[in-house]
Amino acid sequence: MANSKNSPAAMPNGHLHELFVDELRDILGAERQLLKGLKKLAAATESETLKKAFETHYTQTEGQIERLKQAFASIGLSARGKKCKAMEGLLEEADEITESFQDQPEVIDAALISAAQKVEHYEIASYGCLVTYAKLMGHTEAEELLAATLAEEKETDTLLTEIALSEANVPS
Repeated sequence: MANSKNSPAAMPNGHLHELFVDELRDILGAERQLLKGLKKLAAATESETLKKAFETHYTQTEGQIERLKQAFASIGLSARGKKCKAMEGLLEEADEITESFQDQPEVIDAALISAAQKVEHYEIASYGCLVTYAKLMGHTEAEELLAATLAEEKETDTLLTEIALSEANVPS
């Protein structure tokens, strides 16, 4: 196995291999957890624009999970996620925010955007690191797949900011 091109000893920066795989498993678990969270966020919003953004990101997240499976396959591993404690905490916080502001329609969307952007920033940080690790180890296919997801996460964050500025954070 030491001579396999996917063996850590045979790849550039192989010392990062275990970290890379662990982070892939973490973000796969996070994305699966997020699917449930996005349904809750979409159901809680007052804004049709924001609801559509959450629904669109749900569909994107399904595609991102497929890309993660492809990234695992590209390095010769089966896709296996693990429970992401960070995403679990972020989604619990989103539930708390929803509960706290559900009776304040003038505030709920701003609160939901805040919760959603915390999730997006976590994902951006995770995918940014994964892209870097893939690049350093010469995992070109994984790098391209992960970079595509990173770009989507950044676009979602930008869209949430635009909705906040145009609808949620403006005086009614």
